[in-house]
Amino acid sequence: MSEHPTINWIGASGQRYKYYIYGLPANFNPNQDGNYIYSKLNANNKWVPIYIGQGDLRKRAENHHQAACIARKGAINIHVHLSSKKEDRINEEKDLLANYTNAHQPIGCNKSPGG
Repeated sequence: MSEHPTINWIGASGQRYKYYIYGLPANFNPNQDGNYIYSKLNANNKWVPIYIGQGDLRKRAENHHQAACIARKGAINIHVHLSSKKEDRINEEKDLLANYTNAHQPIGCNKSPGG
């Protein structure tokens, strides 16, 4: 992954998470768990998250349950980093979603908390 450009996403906690940027469509090796963010650039050339998630990166890139929404919202990249511990991935996902509420529907494709 080191040959790809990187970006730091910041959680509501203030924690910085380093992600590698891949163009779409992206291909990953099987059994690589991590966090991922489908994203696009806004009018100010800033990355905007469309969907924030975690799990097997290959499965999430090849057959995502929100693929239609992600495409419709204009995702051009997937930002990823490896993380083998499920508890850490879930905590990171929650931290990022708390900071980037625009990733929630109807702006993004994540289901809103409690809905």
